[in-house]
Amino acid sequence: MADVSSRAGSSRYVTPEITRYVDDTHAAHDAGLQRAFDAPQHHGMPAIQLGASEGKTLSLLMRMVGARKVVEIGTLAGYSAIRIAQGLPPDGKLWTFELDPRHAQVARDNLAAAGLADRVAVCLGPALELLASIEASGPFDAVFIDADKSGYPDYARWAQRHLRPGGLLIGDNAYFFGQLLSDSLEAARMRDFHEFVARHFDSVCLPTPDGLVLGLAR
Repeated sequence: MADVSSRAGSSRYVTPEITRYVDDTHAAHDAGLQRAFDAPQHHGMPAIQLGASEGKTLSLLMRMVGARKVVEIGTLAGYSAIRIAQGLPPDGKLWTFELDPRHAQVARDNLAAAGLADRVAVCLGPALELLASIEASGPFDAVFIDADKSGYPDYARWAQRHLRPGGLLIGDNAYFFGQLLSDSLEAARMRDFHEFVARHFDSVCLPTPDGLVLGLAR
């Protein structure tokens, strides 16, 4: 029988060299992805986008659930939007919400360079105020949350109401940068997100570098 304590500490086997190898082998970037991945450093934006393997995971998950209509909350430079859109069929649609006008324009440019502008609508403004504008297009097949952490419980509640049965909820930074169990208000909100998803979805938190919650809508 495998040593459970060894499995629990398995992240100690991950080195930057191993990460680079598996990213290059399984999740290599095309030109459009590389442009979007590099955009934060070129435009003075926070370099907080998904890693290559987490991004490829989004593409595979879209294909696995047969997603055609997807919502993303938190666009940044458009890297995750490109990954999601690459997992959709030609008639699929992604609505992605971004608060910062400059980030939204960078994302639009990157999506156009990747040849995916016709598949993705970049919606500018506070997501909680704008989500109502797309509800008539639902129910949706997947919702990806990677935005302000204190908003995660509200975004999850919206997703629960507007995902189809079997639709997928995905939440990044689920470990809250290692501060999930701290006493801060934001950490408490992230725990509210975890507990809401656990109650209302069939869910798991994958041990990616900062945790990735997956939930199937009932």
